[in-house]
Amino acid sequence: MAITKLTDTEISTELERISGWTVENGKLHKEFQFDSFVEAFGFMARVALIAESMNHHPEWFNVYNRVTVDLATHDVGGISALDFELAKKVDALA
Repeated sequence: MAITKLTDTEISTELERISGWTVENGKLHKEFQFDSFVEAFGFMARVALIAESMNHHPEWFNVYNRVTVDLATHDVGGISALDFELAKKVDALA
């Protein structure tokens, strides 16, 4: 099944099913905060393993105990169902 870019309506519907995610600059966006750098880095390592298994990789930024995650499907030029699937898996690890 081919991955396709979701419409604004589809994105709005999916956003209602996940907590704390927004759309910024055409990407799913969420900021996570942990108790320490080690916890933040451990979270990133766990997400990396899942992302690699999905062959779908986040754009992210880390400073000390904070991790910012942005998700988009570059092949379709926007947000796809794959981004929401990864977002849910990221949330489960946080």
